[in-house]
Amino acid sequence: MRTRTPVVIAGLLATALAAQGCTGGGGTPNGGGGDGTPRKGGTVQVLQNADFSYLDPARGFDGGVNAFYRLVYRTLITKAPANAADPNAMVPDLAESLGQVSEDGLTWTYKLKAGVRFDTGAPITSKDVKFGISRGWDPEIGIGAPYLKQFLAAPEGYQGPYRSGDLSTIRTPDDRTIVFTLKAPFPEFDAVLSMPSAVPFPVGTGGGSAFINDIVASGPYDLATFTPGSTIELKRNPNWDAATDTVRTALPDAWKFTIGVEGATIDERLIAGQGADINAIAGTVQTATIARLQDPRYQERVIKAPSTCTTYMSLNTTKGPLGDVRVRQAINYAVDKSSVLNATGGTQFATVATTIIPTSVAGHADHDRYPSPDHTGDVAEAQRLLTEAGQGNGFTLTLDVRSNPVAQRQAEAIQQALQRVKIDVKLNVIDVSTYYETIGTPSQQHDAAITGWCPDWSSSASTFLPPLFDGRVVTEKGNQNLAQINDAAVNAEIDRIRALTDLAAANAAWGELDKKIMELAPIVPLNVENRIFLPGENVAGIVAPQGDIDYAILGLEDPSRG
Repeated sequence: MRTRTPVVIAGLLATALAAQGCTGGGGTPNGGGGDGTPRKGGTVQVLQNADFSYLDPARGFDGGVNAFYRLVYRTLITKAPANAADPNAMVPDLAESLGQVSEDGLTWTYKLKAGVRFDTGAPITSKDVKFGISRGWDPEIGIGAPYLKQFLAAPEGYQGPYRSGDLSTIRTPDDRTIVFTLKAPFPEFDAVLSMPSAVPFPVGTGGGSAFINDIVASGPYDLATFTPGSTIELKRNPNWDAATDTVRTALPDAWKFTIGVEGATIDERLIAGQGADINAIAGTVQTATIARLQDPRYQERVIKAPSTCTTYMSLNTTKGPLGDVRVRQAINYAVDKSSVLNATGGTQFATVATTIIPTSVAGHADHDRYPSPDHTGDVAEAQRLLTEAGQGNGFTLTLDVRSNPVAQRQAEAIQQALQRVKIDVKLNVIDVSTYYETIGTPSQQHDAAITGWCPDWSSSASTFLPPLFDGRVVTEKGNQNLAQINDAAVNAEIDRIRALTDLAAANAAWGELDKKIMELAPIVPLNVENRIFLPGENVAGIVAPQGDIDYAILGLEDPSRG
């Protein structure tokens, strides 16, 4: 942000964001005192506490790794670059155009661009796209983005190419044409093909654990070295052709991800800005750092991005007392969201959530089914419901939580709030790198979990409610419906809304469904967290319109530095 006015950071950020749309300054990329233009060359350093979930895009499905995937992989369709007029728009990537849909909405046809290749130099063909997508049906490998499995009309019992062979509902009439058959019309299918589970791979590759420590790149960068839990280094992919890619500028010569650095240490390094750290980026700063960023020396580097993600506590409806809707409603009343907000870092970092769909996602409708003064909780109403449900003397609940300071503080706030209604909360702390896989495995999941959900595209709520509450998509691994709720009326309404071709009408319906789901209380919405970044002074081109940095378009202002 290009202001040196020594005002408090809240005012600075609010004003700058309103005027600049979350870019580094005046709509131009962030820079370190020069002209703010990212240039070709140099190495971008990425500092992070936890390892990526998986390099294999059929397995990985979280915000951090999705940003990484954008550097090394391509899909038929992808989200527009973050500096586009509409960063939520879907644009062709490997495909020549958006999909051509049949009159009945069941068939979508795409044609590959000429000249697209893997890092091996081999052409990317329609058969490779089909093969990469079909890997998502493998019960061990396909634990990532679920949408293709939900919408494509795969044969009953199909388990991917390694176990079941060819997927007949994807046709490849020639090497550049691919045709998909859907179960039912879904007007947003272009967006489905932007998911990491749609990455192409050479036919026959990637079985078992082959892609755990290696990749086959289709994007501008390839894996140079990978030491799990320590470092990932990327080099240029010489077989990526910029002429075929309108999304990625790929300005840096290389990327280095340093893993396992404590959050506080990352902040100190970025503030100090010494050596290669002037070329470094990281995730959101720690809560304890925010006051220091009021210093005018740092304000021009600060970027605050409003998130599209809801942080919530899931309530496992298959576990004991939580099977009773009155108990789940009581917990919604009992949680002190104000205390959770303070544990998150206060109003600088988050706002209290009362809905599932956040305000930044189309389909949001304002409502608060479980109100209380200042969001501190309604203990009396919670106790009344528990008594009615025969749980007036309380019970014990095990809460899964990530092993990071903010998540543990949030869990402790919930623990203290529920003590007021005699619910004894035991904390089960799980390593960050394995957390989502663990809670996404029902056999390992406990009574509740603190987690979050971000839409995979923000132009509708179609990727917010269905993954979390459709009872037909509960799986043994990679499960997103942590509440394991399976309500026939909710399922039917999901189907009805998905088929609507009028996006405005669909979004209004998603907002109404949000209200109905909260009556069932399968989760406790907690807050919507903002992201506050402090990039190194030589990093330029940072744009984060929905809380995530688009790696594909950033670079270094002076590649010779650091």
